[in-house]
Amino acid sequence: MAKFLRFLVLFLLLTPLFSSAHAPNQSYIYLRVYEKEGIEGRFEINYVDINKILGTNFGKKATYEEYHPYLAELQKYFLLKTSFNSDNGRHNIRFTDVIKDDVGLGSFLKINFKLENSINVPDEMDVEYSGVFEKDDTHRGFLLIEYNWKAGIINNEARISLSFTPDDTNETLSLTESSAWNGFVAMIQQGVWHIWIGLDHILFLLALILPSVVRRWSDPRFAKANNNQAIVKKTGFITWDWFPVERFKPAFLYIVKVVTFFTLAHTITLSLASLEIINLPSRFVESIIALSIGLAAYHNIRPIFKGKDWVIAFVFGLFHGFGFASVLADLGLTSEFLTLSLLGFNIGVELGQLVIILMIFPILYLLRKLKLYPKILVYGSILLIIISLYWFIERAFDVNLLVEDFIRRKGFKFAQFLGLR
Repeated sequence: MAKFLRFLVLFLLLTPLFSSAHAPNQSYIYLRVYEKEGIEGRFEINYVDINKILGTNFGKKATYEEYHPYLAELQKYFLLKTSFNSDNGRHNIRFTDVIKDDVGLGSFLKINFKLENSINVPDEMDVEYSGVFEKDDTHRGFLLIEYNWKAGIINNEARISLSFTPDDTNETLSLTESSAWNGFVAMIQQGVWHIWIGLDHILFLLALILPSVVRRWSDPRFAKANNNQAIVKKTGFITWDWFPVERFKPAFLYIVKVVTFFTLAHTITLSLASLEIINLPSRFVESIIALSIGLAAYHNIRPIFKGKDWVIAFVFGLFHGFGFASVLADLGLTSEFLTLSLLGFNIGVELGQLVIILMIFPILYLLRKLKLYPKILVYGSILLIIISLYWFIERAFDVNLLVEDFIRRKGFKFAQFLGLR
């Protein structure tokens, strides 16, 4: 048991648990297509990924003056990692200016350019992009057509036209065809991806899933079935009164129902925020999201809503929806396809959550009858509470407690020791 717990803790510590939610490991290419002037565009990249590329140490509030000495090197990097070709030949990138901007996730650069040999706009263009992939294989690149009269796109920053991954760096871009279906599918993919990289969302789901394969004797749903006989073992404030579920299907369907309440809740607030009906401060939302992990985990130790896990999922799902909205806001989700985009994104999030459940639930189901499992549930929940409080303090008070940096350094040294780096 001790070895298992040490392994579990080591595994969790070597996972980037303390990295920020919605990590900005994505870069974007925006294109504006003009019939008489050709094609203009810009790269948008966050300070975190700039640090990966250049080996620098820019902070969240880095200024333009700090970036300026490195702009030429950064532009050279994008020239090496990006190419545009069509039947007209190669379209060389000619940089124009650079603008620094800020969002809730931190400072980022807009590196503007013009594509040469594009006065006669081609119908199709072959695009290659591999920026940051060699530094971070979880990075993703997206290309969006912001303006294209021929395709009927004006001031659009919502529909992703191309998606680049380390395994797929070459794509063909159509400059004449526009398909709502393609945008819908892209938004589903984004929903799946954002739930997978949103570590705070994953840990919240983990807190919900941990007790899904056991039941409490004192749970009102099961007390009657057991002649109201409560078998309780108590040490301090922790109650060890769980018994394993007997069948896979009912337990699985129950946790799917709980997580679906989570989806329903964040769908409501994501829609309200995207329609600009309700907007909450980013720091407040992210702090509550961090706190939600701890409260859901505490509910596993001392029930807040007995027999009503879905209440926890729904209430805090409302705040997670505002968190998702901040991600979509960075994409400029304000097009006429807003309804389809929101629908696709939420479907993607639900699919992503189901995949997470399918990965975790069967393992927990196999472990549920072990005497060790109540300790996995309790100590795992305590660990989640600690992580939750750490994130809450950092986000609520805008401070860096440096634990993340320490863990990354130790994780890097451990990887070196294993010969992985």
